Amino acid sequence: MHSPPAARWRALVLLCLAQFMLVVDITVVNVALPTIGADLGLDGTEATWVVTAYALCFGGLLLLGGRLADALGRRRAVLLGLALFSAASLACGLAPDGTVLIAGRAVQGAGAALLSPAALAIITTAFHGPERHRALGVWAAIGGTGAAAGVLLGGLLAGGPGWEWVFFVNVPVGLAVLALLPSAVAAVPPVRRPLDPAGALTGTLAAGALIFGLVRAGEDGWGSAPALGALAASAVLAIAFVLVERGVRSPLVPLPFLARRTIATGGLIMVAASVMMLSAFFLCSLYLQHVLGLSAVRTGLAFLPAALATIAGAHLASGLVGRIGPRPVAATGFALAAAGALLLARVPAGGHVLTDVLPGFVLLAAGTGAGFVCATTTAMSGIGHDEAGVASGIVSTGHEIGGALGVALAAAFAGASLGGASVDGFQDAFTVFAGVAAAVAAFAVLLVPAGRPEPGDGPVFAH
Repeated sequence: MHSPPAARWRALVLLCLAQFMLVVDITVVNVALPTIGADLGLDGTEATWVVTAYALCFGGLLLLGGRLADALGRRRAVLLGLALFSAASLACGLAPDGTVLIAGRAVQGAGAALLSPAALAIITTAFHGPERHRALGVWAAIGGTGAAAGVLLGGLLAGGPGWEWVFFVNVPVGLAVLALLPSAVAAVPPVRRPLDPAGALTGTLAAGALIFGLVRAGEDGWGSAPALGALAASAVLAIAFVLVERGVRSPLVPLPFLARRTIATGGLIMVAASVMMLSAFFLCSLYLQHVLGLSAVRTGLAFLPAALATIAGAHLASGLVGRIGPRPVAATGFALAAAGALLLARVPAGGHVLTDVLPGFVLLAAGTGAGFVCATTTAMSGIGHDEAGVASGIVSTGHEIGGALGVALAAAFAGASLGGASVDGFQDAFTVFAGVAAAVAAFAVLLVPAGRPEPGDGPVFAH
């Protein structure tokens, strides 16, 4: 039974507002991090974990969050996740030291991991036919615009009332959504399934070890024992995750489900788009502050064109996907992102934001905005009501793990240049990411399903 149109769109607005808050918190700390580090006396490793603890717990727990969304009921999961996220945000703003702040960031990530897949599952099952494509286009645009807005808000808040407000601002927004959402989203009976704690543990630890290894590679070098040990542990844990999922009666991620062409392709595109977007925000933020000497506020304002480009790219893609299909849109989007990264690979030591940063950054942002839409539309096509929680968990996992990987890879490739010692590392990192985007553009031509989506709730692609 379909809910009234007004209620569906009101629910979409509230759910997207909650998701926007979650995505903002991935990047909002980047610009404020120097101020946070100075106030709390954080060393380089601790400062890095203020950023990565959130992304790690968000991405690593999302598959479990998708299962919990089915088991608890999706509306209840959204409300519980939002309450946990809001309480943790208050704790982060009040944190007296780095340990409390990092712990609060981890709890924020856990709340986000419960909220996000439940919200996407609600949207997927509430909208049908062409409306679903438009709704998923709006949802996908949140990924890029939220990341850009996070950098802008981080600069404005750190340069104004103080870094604590980076976290305090979440509290009234969270309380407002908590108050309004129950009247807009109907309760749906939960789907009773075992939770697979062994799969959740091995999957989360595998993601955590991978990100930790990349962070240590950036700090100590790719040949360091901590980096190599963590990366090896990640591989072992990933194998253990697959073995666990093959052996349990109700796996967290059914491997045949994960092997579906639409799910696998959409998930990989989401990872790639998130890697490109978050690495660009991270690198450009540090280049503008440490090399060009911009303040936190000016750095945040400089990201506005990229935010607008992301919105434009996502909006254009959401319309084109319905007419020509996701394959050409995804390929074109990543080709634009590759061109933008190549322009950014030429950043000079004495550059200017208008001529040396924004042209490439705007191209990259527009292309990845289109990539987010194609990833979400592809992965969620043909998904039934009982599969929506798991499918949305996979899509959201790709977004958050991709973001964490993007930051870790950017730090690993840029190395000492992140502190402003030279621009060589920035150039090397952007060159690598240009190659990644070009490879994904070719991948899209070969593997993204052909044809345009058709209205209805069954298989979306016409061949």
